[in-house]
Amino acid sequence: QLQASGGGLVEAGGSLRLSCAASGRTLSSYTLGWFRQAPGKEREFVSAMRWRGGAAATADSVKGRFTISRDNAKNTVYLQMNNLKPEDTATYYCAAGSGIIISSMSTSRAYDYWGQGTQVTVSS
Repeated sequence: QLQASGGGLVEAGGSLRLSCAASGRTLSSYTLGWFRQAPGKEREFVSAMRWRGGAAATADSVKGRFTISRDNAKNTVYLQMNNLKPEDTATYYCAAGSGIIISSMSTSRAYDYWGQGTQVTVSS
């Protein structure tokens, strides 16, 4: 089970840190990803990383502003979001999957487990 949290309302230029805590399984063999979906739009990839390290991917739209990281002890993956823009407004979802090759890290159907989503709203 994945539990996402940390969303909220923030002004443009502000920061938020999203958390995704995993329970019921260890994540050592998984790829963890963040996706987002704005109203009326398709779900889009944000960032992903292999829990063991060695591979990561980030969407161009957030590169240099968003950073994915993990805490082994807490079995939690984070998305640090800085310099937020109104176009970042969306529901953010964390996901986990096994056996995901690097070229598929940005593909939502490659992931097996999804969190419930956390809302991020950026005001202008």
